[in-house]
Amino acid sequence: MAHLQPEIGNWFEDLDSGQLFEVVAIDELQQTVEVQYLDGTLDEFELDHWQSLPVIGAAPPEDANIAYGLSVTEQDSSASGVDFYLNPLDTVEGESFIGTDESPF
Repeated sequence: MAHLQPEIGNWFEDLDSGQLFEVVAIDELQQTVEVQYLDGTLDEFELDHWQSLPVIGAAPPEDANIAYGLSVTEQDSSASGVDFYLNPLDTVEGESFIGTDESPF
């Protein structure tokens, strides 16, 4: 197989399984490459073994971040028009809380 060098953030396709994965870490000291598949599964290969893997370079999939949680579509729809910052200390004018300087107790 071609001797593709692993680089963090690069995507590859395993020719045997057809699975896409991203290189997420390279440990120079331990000589390992850590990858993450689209379903979130992590795997680790020895750097020497990497050279014999049946992989080719691949473009990132449209939903490249699905392994981390929400898909791109879900991220967009959940963020549109919603104010995520809610301050629990915001009060209606004139309100006071027990235990604060404003409270008579």
